[in-house]
Amino acid sequence: MVLGPDGKLCKICTAFRNWRPTAPGSTTPPLGRATWSFLHATAAYYPTRPTTHQRANMLNLIHALPVLYLCTHCAKDFGDRLKECPPDVSSRERLSRWFCERHNEVNEKLGKELFDCAKVDERWKEGPLDGSCD
Repeated sequence: MVLGPDGKLCKICTAFRNWRPTAPGSTTPPLGRATWSFLHATAAYYPTRPTTHQRANMLNLIHALPVLYLCTHCAKDFGDRLKECPPDVSSRERLSRWFCERHNEVNEKLGKELFDCAKVDERWKEGPLDGSCD
């Protein structure tokens, strides 16, 4: 059981192995997994109705990734996708969906299973419906 800063039970599932299939010999770098975890968790707690300032901050974060990210080809691919499919920072739901879709594009390139974007809240905010992370 993990408590959040407010002292309440944190519903983000810490047993991620239950969500991803085992892939013997996987070459996915830990940096990619950590980055996606950060982005999905950030989106999960983004406001439902963000202020102009919050929207600008999120756009700054997203647009900084292609410039600062350590994996050069990953950064370039992400930057190219930003131009083709600009992020929707108008709400928590839309931002979460946008990140999930971008992540699934990467998963598809890597030949990995796609994540069901209908489950982003369950994975990154509320935890499994069966309470298995409690």
